[in-house]
Amino acid sequence: MDNFDFYPNKPELVEEKPKGGISLTIFSMVLFVLVFLLIFDELNFILSLLLVLLIHELGHFVTMKLFKYKNVRMLFVPLMGAFVQGTKRNYSQKESFIVTAAGPFPGIIIGGVLLWYAAQIQSEWLIELGFLFLLLNLINLLPLDPLDGGQMFKLLFRKSNELFLMIFALLSSVFMIGVGWYFDSYIIMLFGFFMGFRVRALQKKYQVHKDLEEEEVNYSTTYKGLSNKDFTKIKQVVLSHTPALKKLIDQVSSDESDPIIASQVNSMLVVPLKNDSSFLFRLILIGFWLLSFALPVVLFFMLDLEWLFPTVAL
Repeated sequence: MDNFDFYPNKPELVEEKPKGGISLTIFSMVLFVLVFLLIFDELNFILSLLLVLLIHELGHFVTMKLFKYKNVRMLFVPLMGAFVQGTKRNYSQKESFIVTAAGPFPGIIIGGVLLWYAAQIQSEWLIELGFLFLLLNLINLLPLDPLDGGQMFKLLFRKSNELFLMIFALLSSVFMIGVGWYFDSYIIMLFGFFMGFRVRALQKKYQVHKDLEEEEVNYSTTYKGLSNKDFTKIKQVVLSHTPALKKLIDQVSSDESDPIIASQVNSMLVVPLKNDSSFLFRLILIGFWLLSFALPVVLFFMLDLEWLFPTVAL
């Protein structure tokens, strides 16, 4: 007999639409600039940084919109950077590659063009802007989680093993903390520590999934496709791993607890990824990736920058 006959119906998952939209994006941009001004009294540099981040995130934003992502929004985080988020019911490996690459690749091309043009007209300001475009986008291409390079690395090698993802995130966090310590940058170190919180979340998810696998529960699905039986079992495992949540649920009515439980169960699901990128597509992506890191070296030997560093006579 069907499993739905023996288990209560799962509660409806309430998908809240992000509030604010473009107004929240603009507010976050203004806040981003003001916070930087409190620390660095260099308005021109801060506006250049804002422009580089805006172009980068617009790449993600536009491609998400083209691929019909829902609830897409862009936010700037003072001292940290910016991000674009959106959701989709069915994810495609090829689309995910394009969305991820659409951030750093255009920025690197813009940086290269600006440096070439600035060398022709001998513009120091454009040199600095082009260098900033190149630097920030190349850093973002490093294979570290959660940078775009880290996301591309996981997509490229189709690593679905959660233990691998957890170790990868941990090494990325430790690396960023180490870089911050070496360069005496508290901002980079703080970013590394924030990445550590992601490791803790991945560890919890890994433990929950191990328990679910032992009970032969299918968690590789969407919330809509989740059976009542599997919902009940996932709920039990989630509560066993989160005593504080269980205590809260016991103290409130079902009307209040159902949305919370539905959200928690949904966060433990792994939405299947359609592996639709060809070998040639991935090969081209790797080629662009490697060329991106080679571009600054090529420009260094191609461009005449003697006017920027005049020889000092002794």
